[in-house]
Amino acid sequence: MNLKEDNKYKYLDRVDNPADLKKLKKEELAPLCADIRRFLIDTLAQNPGHFGASLGVIELTVALHYVYDTPYDKIVWDVGHQAYGHKIITGRKDSFHTNRKLGGISGFPKITESEFDAFGVGHSSTSISAALGMAVASQLKGDINRRHIAIIGDGALTGGEAFEALNNAGVNKTNLLVILNDNGISIDKGVGTLKEFLLDVTTSKTYNRVKDKTWNALGVLGTKGPTPRRILQMIGQALKNTLLKRSDLMESLNMRYFGPVDGHDIERLIRILKLLHDIPGPKLLHIVTKKGKGFQQAEENQTTFHAPGKFDKNTGQLQKVDTSHLAPKYQDVFGHTILELARKNNKIVGITPAMLSGSSLTIMQKEMPNRVFDVGIAEQHAVTFSAGMAIQGMIPFCNIYSTFLQRGYDQLIHDVALQKLNVTFCIDRGGLVGEDGPTHHGSFDLAYLRIIPNLTVMAPMNEMELRNMMYTCQANKIGPASIRYPRGRGFNTNWRNKFELIEIGKGRTIREGKDIAIVSIGHVGNFALQAAEELEDENIAVYDMRFLKPIDTELLHSIFNKHKYIISIEDGTIIGGLGSMLSEFKTMHNYSNNISILGIPDNFIEHGNPKELYAICGFDKNGILNEIKKIQKKYY
Repeated sequence: MNLKEDNKYKYLDRVDNPADLKKLKKEELAPLCADIRRFLIDTLAQNPGHFGASLGVIELTVALHYVYDTPYDKIVWDVGHQAYGHKIITGRKDSFHTNRKLGGISGFPKITESEFDAFGVGHSSTSISAALGMAVASQLKGDINRRHIAIIGDGALTGGEAFEALNNAGVNKTNLLVILNDNGISIDKGVGTLKEFLLDVTTSKTYNRVKDKTWNALGVLGTKGPTPRRILQMIGQALKNTLLKRSDLMESLNMRYFGPVDGHDIERLIRILKLLHDIPGPKLLHIVTKKGKGFQQAEENQTTFHAPGKFDKNTGQLQKVDTSHLAPKYQDVFGHTILELARKNNKIVGITPAMLSGSSLTIMQKEMPNRVFDVGIAEQHAVTFSAGMAIQGMIPFCNIYSTFLQRGYDQLIHDVALQKLNVTFCIDRGGLVGEDGPTHHGSFDLAYLRIIPNLTVMAPMNEMELRNMMYTCQANKIGPASIRYPRGRGFNTNWRNKFELIEIGKGRTIREGKDIAIVSIGHVGNFALQAAEELEDENIAVYDMRFLKPIDTELLHSIFNKHKYIISIEDGTIIGGLGSMLSEFKTMHNYSNNISILGIPDNFIEHGNPKELYAICGFDKNGILNEIKKIQKKYY
């Protein structure tokens, strides 16, 4: 692809919305797709976002808006990583440079942003449920002409909710079309038998022998011959007879199966979508695409170019930043530490729901592939799978992003905590994660974990504490436990400490002081220490609780007896977390101290870089300094 700086978007410049798109001739749609790809490459090279997924569905996006009457007809994207092209042709081309920036457009479909975003997404496997609900509602209202389309990837289809929705869709005779975007990858390579099923379909020699004959049947559209419905019946029968019954999975769910088809053939996609438009009942169209299509480096390195950061749009070279002088990312500390521990303890296993590279479990996988398990986008299964391993004497470290652990909450309570099983949940991306916004912030885990009996809830202030917590969990088999840490880097370059056991439920005094106590949990304790040291005020003490459950009652009594004013700091919701615990403790023991609670307020925080969001919520160093000054001004 020629990516000269002076290139003009000849066809894209004519399209601001789907009405403009429909004015184009069919032969102009392929060049339009090329323009959209070029626009995405030009923009995302300097304004990073989710790159490869959107490049893979450009033809599908254009075809959908060309055939269907959006926003009257409803298109629901699963997860939303792939919806950039959709945003560009639905009125957000001129604002796309603000994508994922503070105050800019969201990186995911969002109903408050555009009428073309039929459903807000961010987590996987929800599209079929949402589109089916819309379809049934339309049916109840007598709006029988409205069409409903769910686009789901093969990775997201591994999520249990997707199968629950497919099962339910088969008994509802609605105008629902499920489009399976099969590219063999979510972020990391696809896993499980579903991947093998799809691979068998797309590589079937029998299917390929009749492929031309099948599409010849489509070619008679608009000429004398069978009706479109009859053509689709011919196609469906041919596929069922030639794919060695590979359509039976969907057919058994009363979903009429069509495909697989080339997802990059725009003319064929339009032809098929027009035919499917008039077929009643629930249907599944299986398309095959390539993630990163149109940018060679993204096609060849799909995991890297899922969200590559800044890169050279001509060469694909990633922008290199010298990080040798920086502290490591918490997830890398986890990855190196679990490997160290696993070398010494052969009962340790690593488990993740489709986040191998994101969690850095790839470090252990390279050396011990038989002890690392990627279970697919299936958080509920990941939790109970871990429980099953624990009950057989293994020591599972289940690594799940905070926002995704919400999806396995029942299993955490019922299958792990209730049975007191020795599973350690390493909760990555705890707190505000930045540009991915409210669907991905890990705001709630401290609050929703604290109320669960039998569960030890901890958060390290730094990298060394993370290592020691992991070491303690496997050495002492403390039962159900969680260790939460943020996205991004710590503060220590010399972090490979000798392992030390941590006494369960014991906090630390970081800095002695008199009147004001700053009480924190987790990484944000560093902000508290920075604020106290900047003031150089002997009145200010800093405490790191380390454990939200069990709480260090001895330390808390000391804090409440020594300090008149207490400031709690947490990168979590102010309701239910550390601040709530301190308030409960104060009431329970009849203390009269003044408590200020700094954390994530009781609303959903939008996207922006983490430093901006910490400042907005008021628990960065400056926010803590401001709170100290308020106390000093009011009470001193």
